[in-house]
Amino acid sequence: MHSFQTTSFVLILSFLAVPVLSAPTAPLSPYAPVQAACPVEPLVRPGNALGALEKSYRTQRKSIADVALRSWLEKTNPAFTAKNGRVPTVALTTSGGGYRSLLLGAGVIQGLDALDSDVSTSGLLQAITYQAGLSGGGWLLSSLAGNNYPTVSSLRDNLWGPAFMDGLQLPGGPIAPASLAFITQDLAAKEAAGFPPTLTDPWARLLSYQLLYGYDGGVSTTMSSITGFSKFTSHAIPYPIITALGVKTFNGECVPGPDATQYEFGPYEFGSWNKDISAFASTKYLGSSLVNGKPANAASCINNYDNLGYILGTSSSLFNVPACQKNPAPPSPLTNQLNGLLATAGHTANPRDVYAAYPNPFYQYTSPSSQPNAANNIAAQPELDLVDGGEALQNNPIWPMLQPARAIDVLIVNDNSADSNNFPNGSEILTTYIQSLNEGLTRMPFIPSVETFVAQGLNKRATFFGCNDPNKLTIVYLPNVNYTYPSNVPTAKLQYTIPETNAMIANGVQMAIQGGESGWATCLGCAIEMKAGGNLPAECTACFAKHCYYGN
Repeated sequence: MHSFQTTSFVLILSFLAVPVLSAPTAPLSPYAPVQAACPVEPLVRPGNALGALEKSYRTQRKSIADVALRSWLEKTNPAFTAKNGRVPTVALTTSGGGYRSLLLGAGVIQGLDALDSDVSTSGLLQAITYQAGLSGGGWLLSSLAGNNYPTVSSLRDNLWGPAFMDGLQLPGGPIAPASLAFITQDLAAKEAAGFPPTLTDPWARLLSYQLLYGYDGGVSTTMSSITGFSKFTSHAIPYPIITALGVKTFNGECVPGPDATQYEFGPYEFGSWNKDISAFASTKYLGSSLVNGKPANAASCINNYDNLGYILGTSSSLFNVPACQKNPAPPSPLTNQLNGLLATAGHTANPRDVYAAYPNPFYQYTSPSSQPNAANNIAAQPELDLVDGGEALQNNPIWPMLQPARAIDVLIVNDNSADSNNFPNGSEILTTYIQSLNEGLTRMPFIPSVETFVAQGLNKRATFFGCNDPNKLTIVYLPNVNYTYPSNVPTAKLQYTIPETNAMIANGVQMAIQGGESGWATCLGCAIEMKAGGNLPAECTACFAKHCYYGN
């Protein structure tokens, strides 16, 4: 049955340590938050609709995606025609699961990308309007969006392959000592700027050397800087979202509960649709001291707190898990290394170090659409404590796509969770379904029990959920299946040889095309075009019989 999703990932904290270098001086570092003039426009808004900037991007991206989707459908099967002119909105999510999910998810994307593959599903990536990632899936999305969305094969050959071979704790391989010195300087600069770092900071800096191009592991790349990249300004890529969970430490929680607040980071905004907040703040000005949505000092806001590495590190921050155990194990070598980097940077250890800390942009702010209560008053807290979204058994970042304002019709869910023998068993998507009902969201289709999931083999092949309900979005569930490689690699695996990296990505391509299943592309087209409401090809009847889950 299900094993706690993060348990195996926490084993990451038990590998070889790298000595911490002597304390350098703290020069000005792009990692440090800096003061900036406050904008004229409001920095916080109610979460009752899309923000104006995202809405504009969605409109322009969808117009491009619609042309690509129509082209892919007609190439796949000439019987697909636009009977009523409506083109469904398609989104893609990649689960957590460390490097396993990054690599398999990369293969899925390569198999959907007309610029990087020539298989039956090639071209569907160009038809996607939104893309979300969590933990390892967030690493993948960050590496794509943060590098101006190159092809997977380009990242594989020029960045990931060499970096994953060196390993997480040796940033830059032969130049690791110099890289660690830069990382320590980054941490010292953040501390000197008045924002004490936590364990997530050195963790994020190490990950950035694996995932981002540029000086000092892409240290200058922020989430908001993506809005200036050419692929984004031309609306050539899906709108990217990375998710994390909040921990109500002010209520005595040490790990997130099942009803934990879901936060999302986008190029324009950070916030939550959950009723306890229901508000969004400007991503570019994260770190600013805000009171009731307004700057505490109208002449001074903060930039650079939205460092992309820190955000992808936040989505995979698990340091609270071992610390919150009844009988905590001694700190692992990696934890000791991260603590050493912090100490060398002049940081004094603090209980908050096990969380990713963010100045609360919603301090003393009450959204008209929120339903806060005295026992769960996040607005009363000066700081937010965030962790990996997989800690509460919601390892697939589906939540952002359930929001009515985004009007998603079809959601491709690539699940690479480690529920049973490092394969998914449906427990993560089931938890999200249950929590969506509790939150009053109505767009997610029915998800069966884990027992049914496994008994019917829904975790071993593509399944369409929501086929028989036009009021729900259709979920195309693509689980990790070992088509060409033993892809149930432990989440704790930190180093991959180049052949291993290539083989995992190649297996992900097979997941996209379902191992070369005859007629699969048409079936996938049927799941999408079903939402258009027009006539479907005759082949769709057999496709739905094979892939749709209709319940008991």
